[in-house]
Amino acid sequence: MGKKKNKMREKRPIAVTVIAIVIVVLFFVRIYQSIKPLVEEAVLRNIYTASIFMDGVLTPHGQAVLKSLLYLILAIGLIIVLLGFLKMRRWSWVFLMAWVGFSMVVGLEDYFFFSEPNYVIMVSDVIIAFALSQSDVQRIFGIRSDTGENIL
Repeated sequence: MGKKKNKMREKRPIAVTVIAIVIVVLFFVRIYQSIKPLVEEAVLRNIYTASIFMDGVLTPHGQAVLKSLLYLILAIGLIIVLLGFLKMRRWSWVFLMAWVGFSMVVGLEDYFFFSEPNYVIMVSDVIIAFALSQSDVQRIFGIRSDTGENIL
């Protein structure tokens, strides 16, 4: 069993390890982002007195809770993708590539229209996109099946 693990590690490209490290960093960023709105709005201090909805509209406390919940869901999703990615499942490559594409669009939208860019997320997305695009990574996940490439 020990030899099998060593062979698996030898076959794994360095880009897979880099992506795993970046996903762990993104996990901690998302956890921070899930706590930050709760602290800024003092939601935990006013949990019994503050209302989430008022006249059918989210209050600032409600917006903070919703934002926090969404970032927490993203953090949990990252862990699930990380586990699949380390097991080298094809679905994790596809899901991560789609996730990064969507995240890049949101990051660019925040940069150009809202002046609230999150540079850590943007840099992480670029690193993951480049690493996922490498032919060795695509082959190991079964995305690309050619054995040799002639690039002119």
